[in-house]
Amino acid sequence: MNRHHWTVLAATGVALLSAGAIAFVARAPGDTPDSTPTTSPVRVVLPGRPGESAAVSDSDQVRAPDGSAYNSIDVAFAQMMIAHHAQAIEMAGLATGRAGAAEVRNLAGRISAAQQPEIDVLRSWLRDRGKPESDPGHDHAGMPGMQTASAIDELTAARGADFDRRFVTMMIAHHRGAQQMAGDLLRGGTDQRLSEIANEMAVEQGSEIRRLDDLSLNG
Repeated sequence: MNRHHWTVLAATGVALLSAGAIAFVARAPGDTPDSTPTTSPVRVVLPGRPGESAAVSDSDQVRAPDGSAYNSIDVAFAQMMIAHHAQAIEMAGLATGRAGAAEVRNLAGRISAAQQPEIDVLRSWLRDRGKPESDPGHDHAGMPGMQTASAIDELTAARGADFDRRFVTMMIAHHRGAQQMAGDLLRGGTDQRLSEIANEMAVEQGSEIRRLDDLSLNG
């Protein structure tokens, strides 16, 4: 993923969002999921250099070592999307030896190949800013599109056409949840690079949803 590729996809994603073509970003007034970070800045402590005192700043005014600005929404998105992608990769990995259709196995492979590098980028983004990979305060189970442990167990036990049906249904819901989270980041985050990643993610997962829909209709 080079910078030019991100920029092109970022422009595409912004155009889609501003035109209202991506419906997942629309919400009813007052509808704020528990997993969505608040846009209100919080006070954060910025460690000083050796021998210097720590400083206190609003979370929407923090700057990374490279000078780029980011806020608490950016951090929460990166942390939660790592866990969100990890579940998608777990589900995709189950297709080997369980899926009945070659198309399902192939698409599962594409999902894993796309999302693992994104996890690596998000981990690097957090590490560069001295942030942990996860926050115990986040309710990962409540993230949009996350599948329950029992649903994962049922998918694991399924085989053939039953697996294919469950996988397609669950992955569509999972991808739509990721799109919703990307939309939240685009509305409230301040880090430019992370916004480009979220745009690319929204476009990429929209394309995969269409492929999954096609599998559902053909199944």
